Amino acid sequence: MRSITRALLLVALSAVAPAQKQIPPSSAAADWRTPAERSDYRTTPRYDETMAYVRRVQAAAPGQVKVEVFGKTGEGRDLVDVVVSGDGVFDPETLHRAGRPILLIQNAIHAGEMDGKDSCLALLRDMVVTKTQARLLERAVVVIIPIYNADGHERFGPYNRINQNGPQETGWRVNATNLNLNRDYVKAEAPETRAWLKLWNRWLPDFFVDDHVTDGADYQYDVTFGLSAYAGNDPALNEWQQKTVAPYLEQAVAASGHVPGPFIFLIDDADPTKGIERYPSIPRFADGYTVLQNRPGMLVEMHMLKDYKTRVTGNYEILRALLEVMNRDAEILVRLNREADATVVAAGKRFDPSAKFPLRTAPSKETEPFLYHTFNYTRELSGVSGQIWIRYTPEPLDITIPRPARLETTLAVTPPRAYIVPAQWTKVIEVLAAHGLWLERTTRPWSAEIDTYRCTDLKWNEKSFEGHHVMFSPQFTARPFAGRCTPVHEKLSFPAGSVVVPMDQRAAKVALEWLEPEAPDSAVAWGYFDAIFEQKEFGEDYVIEKLAREMLAKDPKLREEFEQGLATDKQFAGDPSARLSFFYRHSPWWDRELGRYPVGRLTTLDGVPVK
Repeated sequence: MRSITRALLLVALSAVAPAQKQIPPSSAAADWRTPAERSDYRTTPRYDETMAYVRRVQAAAPGQVKVEVFGKTGEGRDLVDVVVSGDGVFDPETLHRAGRPILLIQNAIHAGEMDGKDSCLALLRDMVVTKTQARLLERAVVVIIPIYNADGHERFGPYNRINQNGPQETGWRVNATNLNLNRDYVKAEAPETRAWLKLWNRWLPDFFVDDHVTDGADYQYDVTFGLSAYAGNDPALNEWQQKTVAPYLEQAVAASGHVPGPFIFLIDDADPTKGIERYPSIPRFADGYTVLQNRPGMLVEMHMLKDYKTRVTGNYEILRALLEVMNRDAEILVRLNREADATVVAAGKRFDPSAKFPLRTAPSKETEPFLYHTFNYTRELSGVSGQIWIRYTPEPLDITIPRPARLETTLAVTPPRAYIVPAQWTKVIEVLAAHGLWLERTTRPWSAEIDTYRCTDLKWNEKSFEGHHVMFSPQFTARPFAGRCTPVHEKLSFPAGSVVVPMDQRAAKVALEWLEPEAPDSAVAWGYFDAIFEQKEFGEDYVIEKLAREMLAKDPKLREEFEQGLATDKQFAGDPSARLSFFYRHSPWWDRELGRYPVGRLTTLDGVPVK
C-alpha cells in the first residue's frame, strides 16, 4: 500500500512541480538571469549588486513587490526585506484578516552560506517577472530577507568557508562584533536581532524558513532539512508538519532531480555506523525560536560539498515545494496557528498546578533504523592528528544506522500566572520588551510571599561563548545547564516600576524560556544574573575562629553537624576555608539573598499593584 501511495504521489507531483527553468537572455535589457546564473554559479553577488537586482525586480513589478528597510546593522547597512504579494496587498493586518498565509524566508544569517540568497533572487523573478511560478502567490505572501547578516556578508573573500565547494568568494559567518546571529534569538543582543524581532512582530508569519549550508559529513543528499522539533511544540502543528509537510517536500524535491533528506548530524563524524542524532531546535537558533512564537519553522541545510549550481537550484526547489503546500493548505495552516495562539492565551489566564510545560528535551535511548545514503569511506589512524581519519570516495553507499526514535522531555515546569521582575534588572527587562511581550509595571513598592528559586552548584564555562561565560555546553547535544535551581516559597520585595509579565499572551513561551532559570536559553544560563551568585561580604579568619567557638558552645546541634562533616567528608575536613565558611553561613551575618533568584512566579495577580 505504501508503494502504491508513493507512486500516485509522484505522478501528481510530476504534473504540478516542474523543475526550475533557466531563463535565456534575448537582449541585455531583457536579461533576467540572476548574478549567480550569469556567472554560471561561479560567483555570488555582493550586497550592493544583490540590492540592485531586488530593486530592478521591484521596478518591473511594482504592484507585486515592495522593498522595505527594517533596521540597521552595527556598521550602518540597511537590513532589507522584500515583500511579494500576488494582488499587491502588503499590509500584514489586512492579510491576517483575510486568512492568507505569510512565509518569511531568511537568508545569509551565516554570510558564507549564500545558497538561499541566490535561490530567492531566482524565485522572486519567477514569481513576478517571468511568471513561471506565479501560482505560488495564489494565496501566500512571501517576505524574503535576501541578506540578514549584511556586515558579515561584506567581509568578502575566497577563504571564508574551508569546507564549502563554491562560490569563489563569500561573506563571513558572524556579524561585525563577532557574534553568531543564529545563537542570539532569545538573548537578542545584536542590533540585527532587535530589528528582526520588530519585523517578526509586525508580520507574524505563518511559516518561517532559515536557509543554511551544512558542515559535517559527506553524503549523497544535496538538500537536507529539519522541521522545528523543540519542547513545547504545538501538537497539531507538529502533526501537520510531520505528516503533511515533510512527505510532500521530500517527494517534490526528489521529483525535481535533487536528493532530499533529513538534517544530518552524526554522533561521531569519523564513524557513521554509530548513527545520527535527532536535532533539538533549541530557541537560540532561528528555527527553535519560532516554536516559542507558536509558528512552524524549517531549517534548510544545503550540502556543502555539492557544486554551487546544484545547491542553489536545490534550495529553490524546496522553497517552491513549501509554497505549494502553503497555498494548498492555506486554511489549515492559518487555522492551526490561530488555535495554537488561542491555546497559549487561554492556558495563561489562570494558574493550573497540574499543567506542565516542557523546557528541555533529549534524544531517546531507544533507537530506530535509518537508511543513510552516504558515500563509501575508509578509516585509518592519522599520523598528523593522532586520531581516526575518515576519507570518503565517490562511490555511493547505503547503510542502515541507528537514530534516536524520538525526543523526550527531560525537564518540565508548571507555568505561573505571571512573572515579576524587579525594576533594577534593566537588561533582563529590555530583552523581554525586545520580544514584543506585553509588560505591566507596578505602581508602588510591593512585597509578598511568592514562588521563586534558589540556585546552587553552578558551573560556568571557562571559555566564553558568544561573549558570555555561560552555564551550558555550547554543543546542543551536551549538558543543557550546569547547576540546580530548587523551587522555594519566600518573601520577596519589588520596587515601584517592577515588571509583571502576564502569561495570557500569545508569546508567553518566550517569557518561560527567558525567565525559567534552567531553560536552555534563560537569562540565568546566559549570565545575566551572575551577580546574585557572587559573595560580596567576607569575615577574616581570626574573627570567624572566635565566632565559631562561641557558636559551638551555644548550639549542640550545630556542633553535631560540624563534627559529622569532619568525620564523613574528607574534602571538608581538609579545607580550613570550608570549615570556617560553615560557621559564617550559619551565622546572622551570612547574606540570605545570595543565590536567590530575584524573579518571582505569581500564581495570581490579585493584590499586585499594576497599572
